Amino acid sequence: MDTDTTIQRDYAAARLQLPLGTAITVLHIGEAATVLAVGREAEPSAVLSLAIGSQKTAAAFFKHTPPTPGEIENAIMVVEDEVTLARHLVAGHTTLFSADAALLAMAAIVGINTVHNRSMSLETVEGLFDLLAALSQGRPAASAGIPDTPHFAA
Repeated sequence: MDTDTTIQRDYAAARLQLPLGTAITVLHIGEAATVLAVGREAEPSAVLSLAIGSQKTAAAFFKHTPPTPGEIENAIMVVEDEVTLARHLVAGHTTLFSADAALLAMAAIVGINTVHNRSMSLETVEGLFDLLAALSQGRPAASAGIPDTPHFAA
């Protein structure tokens, strides 16, 4: 399934969870691009494709397994620059949705049962990043509880 079809499908599914008029943002992290769909109605009012994706980012920045702190820092700078392009779309209060398998796997790592709870706090995401940072600094993958792959880091 292509990225455009995936984001449209995911937006429609997310839209069913909140009343029309409520701002939602749907995120899809593909292999070559990351796509956001935003809106308050049945159809998204805007769709934005960012030039960052899991495989693309991993291939461009991560030469080691696990990635080194410097590789992660370089990737973060590029990702932050791309994400800044979406700021105007998600300004204000919006609910973020994603059906990405990788994000659901991350939720499972931190003990979130995605069948009953599809909510991950910012603190939880930051905790996952802290685990990744510890892994990049030599903590064994088994004790970090996360995969040591460049794809996961991306």
